[in-house]
Amino acid sequence: MKFALCQELFEGWDWERQCRFMSEVGYTGIEVAPFTLATRAAEVSPERRRELREIAAAHGMQIIGLHWLLAKTTGFHLTTSDADTRRRTGEYLAELGDLCADLGGTLMVLGSPQQRSIEDGMSRQQATDNAIEVLNQALPRLAERGVDLLLEPLTTKETNFLNTCDEAAEIIAAVGHPNLALHQDVKAMLGEDRPIPEIIRAHPAITRHFHANDGNLRGPGMGPIDFLPIFRALQSTGYDGWVSVEVFDYSPGAETIAIESIRYMKEVWDKLQHGEPVEG
Repeated sequence: MKFALCQELFEGWDWERQCRFMSEVGYTGIEVAPFTLATRAAEVSPERRRELREIAAAHGMQIIGLHWLLAKTTGFHLTTSDADTRRRTGEYLAELGDLCADLGGTLMVLGSPQQRSIEDGMSRQQATDNAIEVLNQALPRLAERGVDLLLEPLTTKETNFLNTCDEAAEIIAAVGHPNLALHQDVKAMLGEDRPIPEIIRAHPAITRHFHANDGNLRGPGMGPIDFLPIFRALQSTGYDGWVSVEVFDYSPGAETIAIESIRYMKEVWDKLQHGEPVEG
């Protein structure tokens, strides 16, 4: 299992320090929030993109991709009735794809709940049609750059659009593009009405990325969720992608979160490999 860390929790740390620390504690992948680099993707120069990639590689780290794609931006929305905004959103997702590829990444997690919620008076079908229009606009460029766009279901506390993995699967099937797939997140799946292992086993063919966190918004092992059945389910489906730690409560501190999360995940994975039966 490959472990990565979402790096926005390292507020105030320079890039070299982030890469060095993550490598020292056992991570091999970095998942980047674009707003930590610049206000807009185009503001990250070609020279800076090369530098970020080279510094990561010098510490044995791989930049695996981007998440929080539209966070701290204005003028973008996935389901809006405004055609110009949809056009700009599709163009910007393609622009982010260039940034992702230039950094060496191959995946972009589309969460950004504030930029996708359904407007008052709009039907769910119209919102879905609008979202598909935006996705279809961005996907050709992402495919050219070898980047997958991954739909992230989120809870109804965060957004009223795309709340379950089944809903994401329907959109993925409707679009039918090989570079559009599913991202699964533990915290988000806690909001669904069935056990997380069951959700994982329902979508193996389209799941290409996974976020590890807990119901208390901290890292895996820092809350009540038992990750053994979760990792068992991932293994039973043949998942061989990255597992990235993404947290929302930074109060324990970046170092503690990073260290405790990977310690726990490696402990669970080792237990699964050496002592626990795997359900098929």
